[in-house]
Amino acid sequence: MKRITLLPLLLIFTISSTVQALSWAYPFVVWKGKLYEVKQEIIIKDSEIGKIVGEVKTKPNDMTGNYYGDASNYYPKGTKYYEIKGTSTSTSIAIKEDKQWVNADYVHKAPFHIMNVISNFYFISAVIIIALIIVGVLFRTNKTKNQ
Repeated sequence: MKRITLLPLLLIFTISSTVQALSWAYPFVVWKGKLYEVKQEIIIKDSEIGKIVGEVKTKPNDMTGNYYGDASNYYPKGTKYYEIKGTSTSTSIAIKEDKQWVNADYVHKAPFHIMNVISNFYFISAVIIIALIIVGVLFRTNKTKNQ
């Protein structure tokens, strides 16, 4: 009798999947294919903040760590990126955190992800134009065959 009740319990524990999530080394944002490490200890004055340059649009996959586009592992979608006056955006950008501005320093290029290509405006435009050309050619050949 004990074996019958232990067997299902043993099967449940061996078959059930484990839950895992990544632990990120530091908070980051990605903008225009560049990864910036957020330095929360570096506070920027309001007078140093320039115009909005971008925003968080996607979140990384917690299981695989994959991300694409303008992403962040820390900030929610919609969080804006700002330029810092007198500093190139290829070096640093600013993010508003609570009621203060924090610095994000460029670390390296973001890894390639196919969604960066697929979601690109120029790629989508090229696909639409090619599709229209193909439809036009097919329509024209069908029209000449029917005459």
